[in-house]
Amino acid sequence: MDDTTVRSERLRSHRLTAPAPTILAAAEHMLATQAQEFWGGRWAIASRTSGAPTLRDVDAAFDRGEIVRSWTMRGTIHLIPSRDLAWVLSLTGARQVRQGAAIHRREGIDDETVARAERAARAALRGGDRLTRRELFDVFELAGLDTSGQRGYHLLTRLSAIPVIVQGPVVPREGAPTREQYFVLVDDWIGDAVAPADPLAEFFVRFIASHGPAGVRDFAWWSGLPLRAARRAAESAGERIVAVDEDRFVVAAARPRRRPGVPPVLALPPFEEYYLSYADRSVPCAPGFLAVIGPSMNGIVRPILVVHGEVVGVWQHSVAVGRHADDPVPELFVPGAAGDAEIAEALDRYRRFLTA
Repeated sequence: MDDTTVRSERLRSHRLTAPAPTILAAAEHMLATQAQEFWGGRWAIASRTSGAPTLRDVDAAFDRGEIVRSWTMRGTIHLIPSRDLAWVLSLTGARQVRQGAAIHRREGIDDETVARAERAARAALRGGDRLTRRELFDVFELAGLDTSGQRGYHLLTRLSAIPVIVQGPVVPREGAPTREQYFVLVDDWIGDAVAPADPLAEFFVRFIASHGPAGVRDFAWWSGLPLRAARRAAESAGERIVAVDEDRFVVAAARPRRRPGVPPVLALPPFEEYYLSYADRSVPCAPGFLAVIGPSMNGIVRPILVVHGEVVGVWQHSVAVGRHADDPVPELFVPGAAGDAEIAEALDRYRRFLTA
């Protein structure tokens, strides 16, 4: 399968050329969507949903409890359907805790510290209460737990991996897009959790459905699971997946139907799944430009401009108070890689999402 075909099929799997009917449907299809930048994760889901949903539409899905945000794998924050959180963390949570063990020892966070933080969080959030990050840190401090430096952050990630807490409804922000969410108890906030018969197989199938054609090494990178576990996941998937070349699969079930008239240029967010979720990122992007996008040394992955599946540039925009209505600024790798009008249209779709 040549790169042009792979890009076309991945656009379809990502629902970038076959958008989902609702925000929840898009989130369910993707399963876990990177969302370190809160606005970026919301734009990622809106980009995969028909009908030009706005930021307020996505926030409403958070407020209804349909989607949440948490450290689901690789120690990275993802947007995920609330009902899928527990079973995904059953595969990835303990591994994330082990990977953070050295940092936790350095920060003086042991099992007793975590247990005290859990008791404090449960007492403060019981009955459906919600707290901001700062308010939850204050709860920890009152319980005698030091949150200075990175200690507070690591307490949050540990409690989220168990999982005890999750980021749910959005925190209002005057004059600009919301930047944070309230923490809530998983037991109180998520009432319709599911448990697949074979979680590992389901994990692989859902990845292939939303990212295919893709392979075992791609899944290992995306999920943060060891390569041995990734191979076992592929074997467990059985007839639910179909090989299309040596190490790439698509799902055997019917795939999303492409929508006619999808614009050729897409402005996609930072940490975009279409770019970041593969062991080999040279399929969507020429190797010479990978360093411009990232991950950079500080871990940042820039927003990208995509033409027929190929990354041709980056763009930037601020969500600060008083600046979120400004026009996004494009930067093409090669002049003329896309028409000015098409780029402007792609960026304007994002601007309308943010400001409508």
